[in-house]
Amino acid sequence: MAALQNSMPSLHHTLFVNSFPQKGLQKLSHGAFLCCKTSVSLHVRAEHLSSSAAAASSSSHFQESCGRRRIIAAGIIAPLVSIVDRTPTAFAAETKKGFLPVTDQKDGYTFLYPFGWQEVVIEGQDKVFKDVIEPLESVSVNLIPTNKQDIRDFGSPQEVAEILIKKVLAPPTQKTKLIQAAEHDEDGKAYYTFEFVTQAPNYTRHALTAVSIGNGKFYTLTTGANERRWDKMKDRLMTVVDSFKIFNV
Repeated sequence: MAALQNSMPSLHHTLFVNSFPQKGLQKLSHGAFLCCKTSVSLHVRAEHLSSSAAAASSSSHFQESCGRRRIIAAGIIAPLVSIVDRTPTAFAAETKKGFLPVTDQKDGYTFLYPFGWQEVVIEGQDKVFKDVIEPLESVSVNLIPTNKQDIRDFGSPQEVAEILIKKVLAPPTQKTKLIQAAEHDEDGKAYYTFEFVTQAPNYTRHALTAVSIGNGKFYTLTTGANERRWDKMKDRLMTVVDSFKIFNV
């Protein structure tokens, strides 16, 4: 536990902004994919041929030309298909209806977030997606260096959860309550997940967090919603936290 306590200043710097709405620090990162469709009209003018032999010869030449075009097209398309097939997908979050996947090949993690949430840039955060209408509905991922090899080196799920909630995931002015904490293994890697509530003067946020260690980093994913919308959002937020996976890079 002392190791986790010693990590608090660094953790607090990078994770503290998770627990309340951000103003002035974020900007929408808009991206659009434009699919351009080029229409090519091929006008073939039929020439009246004076004899059936000439017509047969023209037909043969046309079929041969079409055959060559198909071969050329196949030669172009096949390598493109091969390139697509080689796109890294081994660690991509499993696609689920109503969700979009995020896979960070550089830092080695993947997760799902609800369709419609927008990516925002917040200082100190590695990734953040949130609902632009309900600002408390968000998911964020943070990572800091660590020399530990396993999340269990920091203590039990309850111990780690209590420290993170009180000293990192909520401002000191907010009341906090740990609801539950648990441990599970995924592909030989230990994860802690916990559910908690933070109470501010003007709102209460119900949140879920997953933490783990890999690639020399302490990973934290936190998602949540306003308490008044918890019953509506909890299944989606549980899908988000359950989808969080770390892979070796």
